[in-house]
Amino acid sequence: MTTPSRKDRLRPLELLTLSAIVAIFIGVVVFASTRDFGLGAIFLGIAFIVTLMTLAMLALSAKPDEAERNDLDEQNHPERPTGH
Repeated sequence: MTTPSRKDRLRPLELLTLSAIVAIFIGVVVFASTRDFGLGAIFLGIAFIVTLMTLAMLALSAKPDEAERNDLDEQNHPERPTGH
């Protein structure tokens, strides 16, 4: 079994970071417009969850390329001989 590439290992961190950036922006905008820290924190949390779920669903909807299909096939059927 091969270890995942660095890109594959960092993909969840990318989704979390982007979600955190969007959530902080939304939280700051709400806090600046209402001057209510609690409301800003609530919107920050909601924005983080919604953004994370949206990005995860978009990542799941992407079609795998040929290399990913071969890798998935090898993982599902390790007893089959491979061409490499």
